[in-house]
Parts: sequence; structure tokens; C-alpha cells
Amino acid sequence: MLTSQKHLFSLDPEITYLNNAYRGPMLKSSEEAALEDLEKMRNPHLLRPEDFFSGVEVVKTLFGKLVNCPPIQVAVIPSTSYGFACVLNNWNPGKRKKAISVTDEFPSGYFSLQRWADEHDSTLVAIGPEPSSGEIGKSWNDRILNEIDGNTGVVLISSVHWMNGVRFDLKQIGQRCREVGACFVVDGTQSVGAMPIDVIECQIDALICATYKWLLGPYSVAMAYFSERFNSGKPLEESWMNRTSSHNFSALTNYQPGFLPGANRYSVGETSHFILLPILEKALLQLLEWNPIRIQEYAGALKNSLVDFQNQQNLPLEVNAFTSNHLFSLPISEGQDLNEVKRILEKERISVSVRGSSLRVSINVFNEQKDLDHLIGVLGSLPKA
Repeated sequence: MLTSQKHLFSLDPEITYLNNAYRGPMLKSSEEAALEDLEKMRNPHLLRPEDFFSGVEVVKTLFGKLVNCPPIQVAVIPSTSYGFACVLNNWNPGKRKKAISVTDEFPSGYFSLQRWADEHDSTLVAIGPEPSSGEIGKSWNDRILNEIDGNTGVVLISSVHWMNGVRFDLKQIGQRCREVGACFVVDGTQSVGAMPIDVIECQIDALICATYKWLLGPYSVAMAYFSERFNSGKPLEESWMNRTSSHNFSALTNYQPGFLPGANRYSVGETSHFILLPILEKALLQLLEWNPIRIQEYAGALKNSLVDFQNQQNLPLEVNAFTSNHLFSLPISEGQDLNEVKRILEKERISVSVRGSSLRVSINVFNEQKDLDHLIGVLGSLPKA
């Protein structure tokens, strides 16, 4: 099992940071890579034409290894909403086909799917768990699978729910989507990097990931996998960098209309992202070395102490195949003021998030048992409602 990797980060030692789902910290190696690239910008005459493309290819290759896809099917994009637009603008199964998501999906996914539904005279169906179920994750997954039928046009969900960490069975959902001919779009922002995901095995048509959370990358850069289904689609913009002539700077005005193969057509303009892509490259290299399977194991070992504490408080955490170790909601006692609990935690220099009616705790490899002990100690000292 992994040991603490805190030494690879520059986190404030006075802060108990249990909030990676809010923003992942930068690795020291990423920081150094950004500074090195920044120095290069002092003398742009040293930049060669191939430098505009080489870093992009490295990052695409590394991301492809992380999610099991060829780099030719990977695009560099600026945000999840950009990626959703690329997919949904190119998906037209006909009018009045049902669009499926989950309740309280992240707004970028919800609004993207709502537009698609409006444009296709379709209905957006948001599936939630059975309220009375003792196993929220299982009932939620069952209801999603039951809703996908021959009239379903597209399913857009997060790999794990961003508010509570419920895991959606991507393999079963992907198989069901393929059976009925629906497009399967996954927002991997809150899992890719911390949890294994295989786009081929899960039959995912598009996987869209912001990089500033579990990929430990920069803000304003996202990564996307597009299946071969979209290799002839229309991109959002007409970037010169995505054309077959792009590598020949002296012949750009020969205007070759053809796109580079695969998903290259969907990459955002100015794809090179000098300074930012070196940050992401170092992060992806480190994540591959750690291995998401081992990250889940490490986070799970730390989570167990919270599981024991919550059981003692008669506020059990659900632990099964439909829960994630790196991100989960922490129930508090009925009658306690959630915002007041958050204020007390902040005063004690503990960083978590409030999402919905619970605290959202997120654990990564820079966390240690003392971080969880600190959280438990403060929660255990709160007055009962």
C-alpha cells in the first residue's frame, strides 16, 4: 500500500486539508516544471515549431494510459462545458429521445443536457435514489438502469456524484446504453486520477475531465476522450492547430481543410498551453506511478477511522461497492447547524466543503491519519443538538 505522499506537496502544515474535491494542490514537481517553462518564455526565439505540439502529445498519451484509450482519441479542452458541447452538438438520434442524468448533477452537465433536450424536443429525466432505501448507491444505480430504454437518446452522468461520492456502475450503464443505441457521456472530474476508469471496458462514448481536482493539474485545462463515433464530427471552433497542415508553419495559408485524425478536431485553439501543460504532465506521470487502485486503497484505510467514528455517533457511513473512498458525505446529528459546524472546523483550520445537507470530505495521498484524527476530535467535541 502507498504511504503518505505529503512530502511531494507544499501544503501548509498548519492546515488539515480534506478538500481535494474542491481543488487539488500542486505537486512540487509541477511547480518546478511551470517555472522552467516560464523561464523559456523569456526568450521566445528559442521556441521551435514542434514545441507547439510535442507537450500536447505527451499529455494526451499520459491521459490515454490513465483511462485506457489511444492518444489519438484524446483532446485538450478548456473546461467540461466545452467538452459536453462538443459531444452533444454532434449527437442527433432524432427528436423526442429521452435525456437522462441524475438528481443534483453538477451544473455544467445539467445545463448542457438541458439545452440538448430543448433542441431535440426531448425530456430531461433526472434520476435519484429510492428515498427509503437503506442502500442509496444500489437503489440509485438500479433506477438509472431501469430508466434507460429504447427511447433514450443520451445519458450524461458523473462517474461519482460530486456531492456525496456515490459511485455509478459505469460498466453496466455503458452496456445498457450500447444495447439501446444511446450516447453515454461521463463527467470524470471527481474520480479520474483517484479511481480506476476504463473507457473501453465501460463503453463510454465521451469522458470529460477538468484537471484541477484529482488530476492535480491547472485550472482552465480539461482533458477529453471521444470515441470513434465522433471522429467525423463538427468541432466548436476552426482552430488551425487541428488541421493536417498545422505542423508546417511556412505553409499555413495553403489552407488544408482536413482535420488531424481521431479526436484532434475537438482540441481548443492555442492547445499548446505553455506553462500549464508542463504542470499537468508532471501530475499525470505521478498519478500513473501511484496508480489509482493504490490511491483508493490508501484513501480507504484513512476513511475507516471515520467509519468507526460515525458508527459510534449512530450516523453510519454507507460502505459498499457503490461508495468511493476518496470522496464522501459525512452526516451530522439532526438539529445541528451545518454552517456552524463548518465555521467551527474552519476555526480549527480544517478544510472541508458543505454540499447539500452534509459535510463533504475528500481524501488524497497527501493526507495522514492525524488529519482524520483532527477532524474526529473536533466533531466529537461538538455539543449535541
